[in-house]
Amino acid sequence: MLSKKKLLALACLGICAELPAYAEEGPFSANVSLTSNYLYRGISQTGGKPALQGGFDYAHSSGFYVGAWGSSISWLGDTYTASGGTAGANNAGLELDTYFGFKNSFATDFNYDVGFLRYNYPGSYPATFAAGAAKADTNEVYGLIGWKWISLKYSYSLGNTFGVADARGTDYIDLSANYPIEDTGLTLGAHYGRQDYKGQYAGSGPTALSYDDYKLGVSKDFSGYVVGVAYSKTNAAAAYTVLGKNLGKGVVVASIARTF
Repeated sequence: MLSKKKLLALACLGICAELPAYAEEGPFSANVSLTSNYLYRGISQTGGKPALQGGFDYAHSSGFYVGAWGSSISWLGDTYTASGGTAGANNAGLELDTYFGFKNSFATDFNYDVGFLRYNYPGSYPATFAAGAAKADTNEVYGLIGWKWISLKYSYSLGNTFGVADARGTDYIDLSANYPIEDTGLTLGAHYGRQDYKGQYAGSGPTALSYDDYKLGVSKDFSGYVVGVAYSKTNAAAAYTVLGKNLGKGVVVASIARTF
């Protein structure tokens, strides 16, 4: 398995931030980070503004893990404002994810990870949503296979997906390479992802929600504090423009993280 410092470096890059790293030194760990722009699958969750993030994890020696992770966000409140209160949520400034799964290694250089992840978005939702809208809470199952510093992950939505109703089967493919340069503390990262929505917002056009995202980054460990910088870009359509901001545009993101 990857060491805690290497996992934290990848999380700092934002390339495998869907699941926070867990510590190998003990069953319990905590993590905290500050980022200049919280990107999730290439889309800004904070309207291009900074975010404070953190979480707690328990990992058993068998490979079982469970945890929770949270971040400040603004996209639900921004969507609520932009739509005149007919979609999104008011007073919704927090994303709180809860998850569990099982991960381990095999055949020396291979590893796998399977689990369940729930995205929770507490807030005040309007009584009547716009057509095709739903509460943003989302349930996903996922599976990952990795070899040394390359991994392929598949995530599958079990129902309504990030505020889109009747989107069961929406999936995300994540191909990532994270190469640690020995004796330098540096980790180089590259990522390609494909978010493919099902339902009425699939396909192409200005209202389509499916898109591709790309990322290149580098991080360095400074005595337990991991500092990272990455460039991310998507080909997301106009549906991801909120309050005049293109949430999927090309952007450079800086971050600092630490695990305890």
